[in-house]
Amino acid sequence: MARRREKRSSTPESLKRRKDGDESLSQEPDSDRRLITIFVIFFIVIPVISMVVYKVKFVDQVVIETDSSIRNKGIVKTDINFKEIITEHSKTLENSSIRHFDYPVLAYITPWNSKGYDIAKIYNSKFTHLSPVWYDLKSSQGNGLVLEGRHNADKGWIQELRSKGNALILPRVVLEAIPGELLRKKKLREKAINLIVTECKEMEYDGIVLESWSRWAGYGVLHDPDMRKMALQFVKQLGETLHSTSSPRNNQQHMQFMYVVGPPHSENLQMYDFGPEDLQFLKDSVDGFSLMTYDFSNPQNPGPNSPLKWIDLTLKLLLGSSNNIDSNLARKVLLGINFYGNDFVISGDSGGGGAITGRDYLALLEKHKPTLHWDKESGEHLFMYRDDKNIKHAVFYPTLMSILLRLENARLWGIGISIWEIGQGLNYFFHLL
Repeated sequence: MARRREKRSSTPESLKRRKDGDESLSQEPDSDRRLITIFVIFFIVIPVISMVVYKVKFVDQVVIETDSSIRNKGIVKTDINFKEIITEHSKTLENSSIRHFDYPVLAYITPWNSKGYDIAKIYNSKFTHLSPVWYDLKSSQGNGLVLEGRHNADKGWIQELRSKGNALILPRVVLEAIPGELLRKKKLREKAINLIVTECKEMEYDGIVLESWSRWAGYGVLHDPDMRKMALQFVKQLGETLHSTSSPRNNQQHMQFMYVVGPPHSENLQMYDFGPEDLQFLKDSVDGFSLMTYDFSNPQNPGPNSPLKWIDLTLKLLLGSSNNIDSNLARKVLLGINFYGNDFVISGDSGGGGAITGRDYLALLEKHKPTLHWDKESGEHLFMYRDDKNIKHAVFYPTLMSILLRLENARLWGIGISIWEIGQGLNYFFHLL
């Protein structure tokens, strides 16, 4: 991302991010104040099952054991000032190895955002799994398959990571092969699995993260019951093969397998949604489900990145009531947390804007010196500004408080987290992990 999120196809269920200041909200006329009020209310009022584990209005009661330097500075709060972000964001911990979040943490790193490679080394012990975004499995001429991406692999970086901590290295593989051919042909399925497992052995990875569900949905595969079953069987077979293969670094351990899934998009699950029955079917062959609970909004429907109520709705659909869930299964669910933000155009007819990284965000703070506003319904900060053409923008980007609330929510559900992606965040975000 930022832009190259995951080279996913345009599917109805996968909302995209793209890319990208002068007056703060407090300087806006009354009509603009009404605009942001309507804007926030409209995009937060979504169908929601009343189940609340906690309510954001009790945010002052949320307590997580975070690093004392963060607590003592008093910067984890709703009334944050842009100056505090600019001053504090780049500071690192004296002891960066202490973990405060004791569930699995999967972090993605992308070659096009190299800061993530350095962050992975600095905060290695904060993560249980690191997934560099390196590989694509594609169809080739003659009904064959090819696994592309080894040129991205950095063995020196992996070696340094392993000298600093115990995070497992699971590169991400995007399954771009034409699914109609792959899933119907036994030999192609076996070849795909063999290519992946062989690469893990030769490169001494600890396993892989597979991305395929959104692509299969885009091809219409998941709308066909028979093809859907074959898709799930393929994922299961790949997981079982990895689990039956010893880790190249430790014969006492098997290779691990993480699978990327999108959130359901309504209370009434569609055929292409990944649902609770799929979770149950794959639970023994998958070590973790990387749940993409972000991209709630897009340039055509601007709003928060990942509203808390939407997160709870998603988790309830997958896991059931938070008071009565299978703790072993829940621990395999990794709540997606975005370390990117969005800068949306909200005036004019066409809309626009898209994803921004921490660097973009800081530049906007420096230029526009905005007032940040806390929306307790979504659990996110936002600010408004007008660009050089007098076009109004709304910016949603994570803050310490918004991340803290999501970590607490994950803790209450007994689930892990997956971060897209660490090169897009601010350094002090990692003090919370």
